[in-house]
Amino acid sequence: MHLINSHLFKSLVVGVSLALITGTLSGCANNPPASNATAGAQTNTAANDSNSYNEYETTNEAVNFLGGSAETNAKLMDKAFADYGRPNAYIEGEEAGGAIVLGVRYGKGELVTKSGQRTLVYWQGPSVGWDFGGDAGKVFILVYNLPQTDLIFQRFAGVNGSLYFVGGLGMDYLRSQDIVVAPIRVGVGLRLGASVGYMQFTRDKSYLPF
Repeated sequence: MHLINSHLFKSLVVGVSLALITGTLSGCANNPPASNATAGAQTNTAANDSNSYNEYETTNEAVNFLGGSAETNAKLMDKAFADYGRPNAYIEGEEAGGAIVLGVRYGKGELVTKSGQRTLVYWQGPSVGWDFGGDAGKVFILVYNLPQTDLIFQRFAGVNGSLYFVGGLGMDYLRSQDIVVAPIRVGVGLRLGASVGYMQFTRDKSYLPF
């Protein structure tokens, strides 16, 4: 009798164990991990980040191109990133202009996208304000929300009240629909009117600022 009970007990233990294992495996197969949604969101964020420049990259590019202190450039980038986030392109170029109240500005540079595409661009435009004298120098332009390079070739109007100065560098914003450009200039404080007006980007050089 004791032997029968022992065999019966072992059989019950084995049966219960098999049932538990089968149920666990079945539950794993029917219920995907809860972390899949999180992993998907992280993948999308990584994809967006791969199509735009981070603050470290843009600060380094600006310092290498414009010169000046990394701290000053970093403060401008802090402002730009706080206002518009990560740019997906930038322009490195040179421009010259002059004015007696009413002014003009001409420039030439290279548009560089995060994907590595490079495009030659020209720009020109008028300026209005307490603006006297002439200047020439380098310009580093952040470009936001540019879906394709061809859409840079249009007119961007100045955003009122967007002029921002830090240690000899000046930055302002110009917009066309969702696309924003933020020119950073050296010594822009000498020509406040440069920030009021618009910039017209073209494929070819033009001497007509309007």
